[in-house]
Amino acid sequence: MPLLRCPARPISSGGMIRPACFIGLDALPSHPRISFVTSLDYPVSLAPLKATRFRWVLGLFLFLLTFLSYMDRVNLGVVTEQIMAEFNFTRIDMGILQSCFFIGYAAMQIPAGILAGVFKPNVVITTAVTSWSLFTIMTTRCSSFFSFAGVRALFGVGEGPIFPASITLVGRWFNKTERARASSLLVAGGFFGPVVGSGLTVAIMAALGWRAVFIIYGVAGLLIAVVWHTLATASPNDSQFVNEAEVAQIEGAINTGTVTTTKVAPWSKFLRCPQFWAIGIQFFITDYIMYVYLAWLPSYLLEAQKFSLSKMGVAASLPWAALVAALLASGWFSDRLVAAGECKRNARTYLAAPGLVLCSIFLYLASMAAIPALNVLWLTLSLGSLGLAFTGSWGACHDLGGHYVGSVAGWMNFWGNLGGVSAPIVTASIASAYGWHAAILATSGLALIGVAVWFLVKPDMPLPLSHSVKP
Repeated sequence: MPLLRCPARPISSGGMIRPACFIGLDALPSHPRISFVTSLDYPVSLAPLKATRFRWVLGLFLFLLTFLSYMDRVNLGVVTEQIMAEFNFTRIDMGILQSCFFIGYAAMQIPAGILAGVFKPNVVITTAVTSWSLFTIMTTRCSSFFSFAGVRALFGVGEGPIFPASITLVGRWFNKTERARASSLLVAGGFFGPVVGSGLTVAIMAALGWRAVFIIYGVAGLLIAVVWHTLATASPNDSQFVNEAEVAQIEGAINTGTVTTTKVAPWSKFLRCPQFWAIGIQFFITDYIMYVYLAWLPSYLLEAQKFSLSKMGVAASLPWAALVAALLASGWFSDRLVAAGECKRNARTYLAAPGLVLCSIFLYLASMAAIPALNVLWLTLSLGSLGLAFTGSWGACHDLGGHYVGSVAGWMNFWGNLGGVSAPIVTASIASAYGWHAAILATSGLALIGVAVWFLVKPDMPLPLSHSVKP
């Protein structure tokens, strides 16, 4: 009996497509006999549907967004001399203006974590990029110290949600065997800025003036916000660029990840949990060390190691390149451990703690090095080792926070920015009183305290109620 096939339809997320039924030609009205043959009797298997990989497109966009956020926040430092000359500002004035950003940024971390959990993280990111880009452009309209201070503080508020919202989005778009890589990609974007950022900004300023720096980066941010809003959705189920096979990879049975929730984190319970404080304190130390490099590495190389300006520019970029490379490599390694069934302590604590140990050892060796090239080598290895601590930190946010990963990330990054506020001042005070050797030794010793704190984080034990909310 010849067969006619009904239109095919997909019946499984694994990508198998087969016809729903077959109808015999003798099942026409002129025939008394009607027969149906189900697809279970005559299965037709096609090749499995290849999964899209759109989540990694969003991962690369997160890299770009954090890179842009870094560029925008350091532009003021690059054009400091021009602004001082035009508005008669002192160095103290410029230092206060820099602090205004960190005040707004740090103050926004915890609220941003809450917003990322209550609202769609992709929308929070779009709003953040749009607002900080507008305030970047508004910098060109400032004409007094107070207008600069207000715009810088609001600019910090605008940038505040980028990490809490992005880490929440990572939790919804990547399964537990991919989150360390995605988080490392997110963080690496910010640290890629010092590798290429200063030179690019100086070139724009030299060609077009200091105001063009803020206009160009601000317009670039607005354009990127438009593209991000077009591409990004709150979850892969909502995306037109994701097929069923990719959804299955993200939301498979092994995934115990973050789901959409409209509840605020149980802060009273979190604040009574030692792990919650430990994840914040260790990140204070990790970010403190990073900000010592960010604030004082160029001056240290010029003053203590007697580098020329051109050689300093090259030498100062090497530690940041090492940090980016270490972040991406350790993110891949951490995910491999999770995929292999290793416990979270092995994938996070036993990655971050050795990273801080190595960071401390290499800082000590840098302080003792008499040859400038050897000093730069140890400094490069030290900051690169710190990348292991960053990978462990952002991965542990998912492990501890679960559905409230945005709130945990905001809390952790709040502490990190307290390190950012204190590191430049404390390091300058020690260097002024006792010399650069003492300043580096003090930073080295602080890293060892971070090692001890890491063993209180306990990534295998989620925070109370963090995984109890149902979708």
